[in-house]
Amino acid sequence: MAHIMLFHSVYGLRPAVLATAGRLRAAGHRVATPDLYGAPAADTVAEGFALLDKIGQDTVLDRARAALRGLPADAVLAGFSMGAGVAGAVLAERPDAAALLLLSGAGGAPEAVRRGLPVQLHLADPDEYDTEPELDEWREAMTGAGAALSVHRYPGAGHLYTDPDLPDHDPVAAERTWARVLAFLDGR
Repeated sequence: MAHIMLFHSVYGLRPAVLATAGRLRAAGHRVATPDLYGAPAADTVAEGFALLDKIGQDTVLDRARAALRGLPADAVLAGFSMGAGVAGAVLAERPDAAALLLLSGAGGAPEAVRRGLPVQLHLADPDEYDTEPELDEWREAMTGAGAALSVHRYPGAGHLYTDPDLPDHDPVAAERTWARVLAFLDGR
């Protein structure tokens, strides 16, 4: 059983994030899903970016840090898209994190990665927010830092393909993702 901190995307705390937490809890994990905005979720990505701009990245990161207080030092850091970036940003402050789970976005500063840290990325192929050159550079930096990195790509899927309420949804890719995620988390 793992303790997991699951950060939402730029949309905010959507039902799909809560459903993911429920899926992980059903597999025996303890999952926290903080609302980093303190506001209702956005209906569109443009509204989500407007919310992020209004709230501010610093406030979002402060809220993420506050949510982590009280969780075990070895909690898994996880996130969707923007939330993957948040998980990566707080990794430096959580050197004992059991793993980094990135959904629909590469995140994690290589300088914060300890040798052997399990990192799993699930990403559409192609992905409009993580271009191939950026992804190649990130992958090289993460493996160079010693991360035990596994990258799973989903051809034809949209950016937030696991969210059934968005046009990006790809049910086959989503189910493949959840099977891989559960195997990754097994024993953590």
